Amino acid sequence: MNTARPSRSAQVSAVRRRAVIDALRRGAVPESGLDLLATGLDRFESALDAELDAVASGASVFKAVRGEYGSGKTFFARWLGERAKRRNFAVSEIQISETETPLHRLETVYRRLTERLTTASFPPSALRSVVDAWFYALEEDALAAGADENELSAEVEKLLVARLTEVSRHAPSFAAALRGYRAALAAGDEATAAAVLAWLGGQPHVAAAARRFAGVRGDLDHFGALGFLQGLLTVLRDSGHPGLLVVLDEVETLQRVRADARDKALNALRQLIDEVHSGRFPGLYLVITGTPAFYDGQQGVQRLAPLAQRLATDFTTDPRFDNPRAVQLRLPGFTLESLVNLGVTVRDLYTTGADAPERIKELAADAYIDDLARAVGGALGGKVGVAPRLFLKKLVGDVLDRIDQFHDFDPRRHYTLTVRSDELTDTERNLTASADDVDLDL
Repeated sequence: MNTARPSRSAQVSAVRRRAVIDALRRGAVPESGLDLLATGLDRFESALDAELDAVASGASVFKAVRGEYGSGKTFFARWLGERAKRRNFAVSEIQISETETPLHRLETVYRRLTERLTTASFPPSALRSVVDAWFYALEEDALAAGADENELSAEVEKLLVARLTEVSRHAPSFAAALRGYRAALAAGDEATAAAVLAWLGGQPHVAAAARRFAGVRGDLDHFGALGFLQGLLTVLRDSGHPGLLVVLDEVETLQRVRADARDKALNALRQLIDEVHSGRFPGLYLVITGTPAFYDGQQGVQRLAPLAQRLATDFTTDPRFDNPRAVQLRLPGFTLESLVNLGVTVRDLYTTGADAPERIKELAADAYIDDLARAVGGALGGKVGVAPRLFLKKLVGDVLDRIDQFHDFDPRRHYTLTVRSDELTDTERNLTASADDVDLDL
């Protein structure tokens, strides 16, 4: 991912700047403010914005993102999420894992979706806020149609039935749970209302009394999850959110599960793609991220021929000519040049809110950032493509913070890059020449 110095950093609010810098200091991908760092993604903007607009108009889109470790897949997904939220989409980012969120159990995927559901106004989980906004919208529509206070409850019930007619064909318990939630609130029973909403969000082991109150039974299953997703999209749309962006991150973990679970997961993914393309989920933008080995290897997508056919994309041409409208997008990953450019971008962003901006510009000049990038890449066995996280963590926490706070600190005289095994991810650790500390003079 090629990056360049953004000219807009001086206009960034202190809150956004701090959020980005704090995340980089921790070695994490920022939750917001990614547009400050993502100027290299402009070649995708036009196609993705057109797809978001189509989804907001009732279409549905599936997209697969491929890239090696460190190429910025999570960064890309959150950047896309920010663009979606500007269109008032709801967003949910889900980490696929064998133990916590196995892809072949769609009821678990749906539960994680509701747990991670967020909007521009509400952090996770925004499910209750969305449902409350939906009932408020139904009441407003009923009043606008001429209902008086005595008729309001009955008119809202009629609207609920009308809006969820299609959903009820596949998941009648979704509408029943919504009725139960509203009835519990009307009765002043907050505990029951919360329990019914938890059941609506796919949570297991909800108290039997709450389920009886709402007229629902058992826990959500694999097939019911698709109907509940359809219902959630309806509720989102009617409450002012024209679309839902769902990111299934790190699907390459499927390659490490048992063969039977892997086959079920790949088939579940094929089923999801087919449902999206069939038009069952208007307003859904579904994104998966994975490594090239997952898409091209025999332990991944190629294991299921129908899935491989659906994801097939030509990447034999120069990456400059990759089609951003294709079902798969390729993130080329970092080179030394783009890593240095990213470091300069972060330094400039940091400087605009620093106590000692001139000293930072002098001591963390472009040449020093180049040396630091080379050193971090060397500590990771020359694998520059997986260096961005650690590089930015070191740049912000070890270099820029110290220059800003200590007037006599000079990184070339007082700082030696040290990379400890315990501060590396598993992938970074596997690429490090030694598990012992690595010291590099700068």
